[in-house]
Amino acid sequence: MEDVLDVYKRSYDETYPLICMDESSKQHIKETRQPIVAIPGTVEKYDTGYERNGVSNRFMFFEPLEGVRREVV
Repeated sequence: MEDVLDVYKRSYDETYPLICMDESSKQHIKETRQPIVAIPGTVEKYDTGYERNGVSNRFMFFEPLEGVRREVV
């Protein structure tokens, strides 16, 4: 881990830019039942059941020393 942190301490070099990547996966869900509307003095009630409606992956590429980032969906 220390080796990785040392990379971030390097000074900027145009020939070898520091580029990082992160990925996030998000599940799309669709409600299967309508929630019961709250009336004064109660809270909204809803069922935890859902229908799976696909998955998306998001990627972020960034160059921390230059403050540049780009997201790809």
